[in-house]
Amino acid sequence: MIGRTFALAFRNLARHRRRSGVCIGAIGFGVVALILAGGFAEWMIWMERESTIHSRLGHLQIVKRGYYEQGVADPYAYLFGEQVVDVQQISELPQVRTVTPRLAFSGLISRGETTVSFLGEGVAPETEAKVSKEVVVSAGEPLTSSDPTGIILGKGLAESLGAEPGATVVLLVTTQSGGVSAVEARVRGVFHTAIKAFDDAALRLPIPLARKLVKADGAHQLIVLLADTEQTDEMLKQLRSLIDEKKSGLQVTPWIDLADFYKAVVDLFASQTGFVRLIIAIIIIMSMSNALMTSVRERTSEIGTMMALGFRRNEVMQLFVSEGVVMGLVGGAVGAILGYLLALAISALGIPMPPAPGMDQGFDAEIRVTARLAFGGFLLAVVSAVLASLYPAWKASRLQIVDALRRAV
Repeated sequence: MIGRTFALAFRNLARHRRRSGVCIGAIGFGVVALILAGGFAEWMIWMERESTIHSRLGHLQIVKRGYYEQGVADPYAYLFGEQVVDVQQISELPQVRTVTPRLAFSGLISRGETTVSFLGEGVAPETEAKVSKEVVVSAGEPLTSSDPTGIILGKGLAESLGAEPGATVVLLVTTQSGGVSAVEARVRGVFHTAIKAFDDAALRLPIPLARKLVKADGAHQLIVLLADTEQTDEMLKQLRSLIDEKKSGLQVTPWIDLADFYKAVVDLFASQTGFVRLIIAIIIIMSMSNALMTSVRERTSEIGTMMALGFRRNEVMQLFVSEGVVMGLVGGAVGAILGYLLALAISALGIPMPPAPGMDQGFDAEIRVTARLAFGGFLLAVVSAVLASLYPAWKASRLQIVDALRRAV
């Protein structure tokens, strides 16, 4: 029975090629629009995720418990020695690419008559470079352990000081004992990130120089970078079991718990994609429903003849719903294929984007088509087509045989 119904549906659609083509085209266009819009949102989310991880956060952070809540007010209370954590053991885990320490502090930086405040990070240059791919040195050279007094400045901070690579600056901080400590350093380079506010105040220097400046040992954070972001949850469990958070007083925090801006981006694009999906579904339902209602009016005598020959009302309804299903399947498949090919072509060309709020650098966006997105577009096409066919199918099944046959005369 199902096979006969779908065979008849195919034949009916073939008889009305123009109408069927318009319906399938509307469905395909809707799926293409959804894939392109959703793929753009997917790429923006993916880019924001990777940018967040590879600029400052890493995949996992090991800190003293309470550091994120009270560390700014009392940073020296949250230092811990590297001997507390077996860095070598963590580095040898299969998914771990690198483990690098950071020491955070703040103070004043002076050049000539100009003095401004700064937020500093002492880092291990070689291992930090693997984590901070989005910290781009746009002028001069990056940090290196072979230059123990070389530092790099955020672009905005460098402009405030009028400092270029090669300039000499003085760093002044308050130590743990309440005293004042200062060192002279040379600017090796100027960097920028995706966050302009960070570039306006940040500087980085080798961690030995940072420890000498603040007169304290240890680090505030151990940043763990993984080979694959999808392994974050699994590695989080492993690290928590290795470190034993209760006994050590440390905590392991995944990047997602620290990425408030990323969460806002995800929520924004999810809302936009959901709205686009709703609009596309409405367009498909309205266009198909109108076309199928026209088909019912034109085929009234045919429907009456079918029922006179023994077709039941539910069979008539199944026939029209089957036509909707077939158009949904064909339109969804065509739309998914065209959407994927268009996404590849557009991504190859790139989509020029202006700087986002808080950024001072533009970028070229792409369209990222995932299996979930493509299947979602295909499923939307089929479901919308079925919904669009229900009312016309019901109207066809409620026709009276005598009235329907009378129209054939």
